[in-house]
Amino acid sequence: MGIDFALSQRSRLGIEWEIACVDRRSGELAPAAPELLSRLGAFEGFPHVTGELLTNTVEVVSAPHLRAQDAVDDLTRLVERVGALAEPMGVDLMSSGTHPFSQWFQQQVTPGKPRYETLIDRTRWWGRQMMIWGVHVHVAVEDRRKVLPIIEGLLNYLPHFQALSASSPFWAGENTGYASNRALMFQQLPTAGLPPQFTEWAQYEAMVADLQHIGVIEELNELRWDIRPSPKWGTIEVRSFDGIPNVREIGAVAALTQCLVEHFSRELDAGRDVPGLQPWFVRENKWRTARYGMDAIIIQNADGDERLVTKDLDELLPALAPIAEALDCTTQLDHLRDIAEHGASYQRQLRVAAANNGSLKSVVSSLVRELREGRPQ
Repeated sequence: MGIDFALSQRSRLGIEWEIACVDRRSGELAPAAPELLSRLGAFEGFPHVTGELLTNTVEVVSAPHLRAQDAVDDLTRLVERVGALAEPMGVDLMSSGTHPFSQWFQQQVTPGKPRYETLIDRTRWWGRQMMIWGVHVHVAVEDRRKVLPIIEGLLNYLPHFQALSASSPFWAGENTGYASNRALMFQQLPTAGLPPQFTEWAQYEAMVADLQHIGVIEELNELRWDIRPSPKWGTIEVRSFDGIPNVREIGAVAALTQCLVEHFSRELDAGRDVPGLQPWFVRENKWRTARYGMDAIIIQNADGDERLVTKDLDELLPALAPIAEALDCTTQLDHLRDIAEHGASYQRQLRVAAANNGSLKSVVSSLVRELREGRPQ
């Protein structure tokens, strides 16, 4: 089968942000999304708000923009609109990779959506465990021939994406010992996790044809890889980010993604190859940053050289500075330094719990404040 890749304007980006609804008094997840969406009314085009797998979740989606800050501004306006409707319902909004203490079996699957019903029917216990939230960043690529090499290059930076956004240290009331428990939870779904490292578009087309033939998927978006082609939009979609608590940090990781895609696109334009890692190194890097977050020692290249992820960031950000200037996202990219210096969300959550005698309700309160104020606490 042939899979067309939509024409798109190079390096334009869009952002999807999954947000949890929580009860203001208890901090527990609240099944408020259907009522919120009903009150919001229908959206046409972008930006918009939509539902997700669980009734405790709304997703805000920016329009495509050339500047990361413009996409963030879309998200900010949408969240303010949703928050104003949630306020009289006694509902707060928060975002993280997981909820610190709510139980998965108490959550409701969004009714009337055949895609969700099929997912749960097929995956059962693991599917019902998907009480998780993420941020997805799309960046447009103007030539289909570039898509797979750029994905190969981005896999080198999956540990950076994961460490910077890690926000799921707690699960169902327990400290998991992981910076991103979500990363390992989500990959249990049969079509989730790391993407195959294809070198030819025809390999991707053949795999999709095989999976559709045997009934594993019907649509391309059922391939829930950490980084994937999005042919409908003409983009590469990075899906490895945990739910990010505030728009400041969303802007930072969006800028990083946009700059890296543009960097690899320029390398290909210059006739240079994009270096990749062996699949077993990619898998190891994912596990290390899920476990250790900002303290992970990552594999840098095919020779197996290693370095602390924060040290690698120290070298990466100056290298990307000219691209960030060209894309007008220098300020957003610089905010990554604040995450490295003051801690990612998982570290902040652990600090809040420790300062409040282990209270996970206090963690929820801090996440709610971050979303409302648009910056880390």
